[in-house]
Amino acid sequence: MEPQTATFPNKAGLKIFTRTWLPQADARGVVVIVHGLNSHSGYYQWVADQFTAQNYAVYALDLQGRGQSEGERFYVESIYDYINDIDTLVDSAKADYPGLPVFMLGHSAGGVLSCIYTLEHQEKLTGLICESFAYQVPAPDFALTILKGLSHIAPHLHTIKLKNEDFSRDTAVVDFMNNDPLIANESQPTKTMEQLVLADERLKKEFPKITIPVFIIHGTKDNATKYSGSQFFYDTAGSSDKTLKLYEGHYHDLLNDVDKEIVITDIKDWVIKHS
Repeated sequence: MEPQTATFPNKAGLKIFTRTWLPQADARGVVVIVHGLNSHSGYYQWVADQFTAQNYAVYALDLQGRGQSEGERFYVESIYDYINDIDTLVDSAKADYPGLPVFMLGHSAGGVLSCIYTLEHQEKLTGLICESFAYQVPAPDFALTILKGLSHIAPHLHTIKLKNEDFSRDTAVVDFMNNDPLIANESQPTKTMEQLVLADERLKKEFPKITIPVFIIHGTKDNATKYSGSQFFYDTAGSSDKTLKLYEGHYHDLLNDVDKEIVITDIKDWVIKHS
C-alpha cells in the first residue's frame, strides 16, 4: 500500500514531511517510526506493509533537515527540536485513533530520540521498540569530548560520516542508499553530534525512569553502533517488562538487512502481545 504523504509546520516554521500507512480493516493500534542517520521515512515501506497487514496504522516523519523535510541539511540546534516534531506526529496519530495503543519504533539515532521522547512523554506510549540503539558509538571518549568542543566553535562543520556498507549485508539496499539523493554525501555537523552525545549523557542517568514495556534489538556485527549500548539500556531500564534480543551476524539496519523477516516477526509478535 502506498503511503499518504503530508507536511506540518514545526515551531520554527519549517515544513516537516510525513508518511502514513493505514490498514484496510479497523486498526488495532498505531506504530510511530523514528528513523536514524543516513535514512528517512521512505526506508520503511516494507516495514509498514508488515504492520498494516496486522491492522496497525503506521506513522513516520522525516526529521528536520532530513529526507523531504525543510531545514539545514542534517543540522539541528537542539535535540528537543526533533522531540517536538515527533510529539506532533504522535499527537496526530492519537487524534486519528483515540484510545488505541501507540508504539514507538526508533532506529539508531532514532532510538536515542525515542528514548528521550519516552522520558518526556511516557504517558502517550504503550511500548517502545529500540533498534540498533546509538547509545554507544564506536568512538573513543576523547574524540567525543573534542566533538563537543568543536560544536561551540564550528557548529555547522560536517565531521562525521557513516558508511552505507555498514547498514546492510543486502547489496541491493546498499546500492539504493548509495544512489539515494536524499542521503547523498550525508555527514553530520558537529552541533548535531553534540546534541546526540548530550542526549546519551542524559539517558545514562535516566534510563531507570523509563518504565513502559521495552523491546531492545541489536545486531552483533553492527559496526555503526555497539550492542553493548543496548545491553546497558536493558540492564538499567526501569521497566519490569523488558526484553533484549541480539541477532547474531546482523548489521546496523536490522529491518533492511538480510533475514529482516526474522526481525519483523519478532517485533510484530511483541507488539501484538502488548496491544
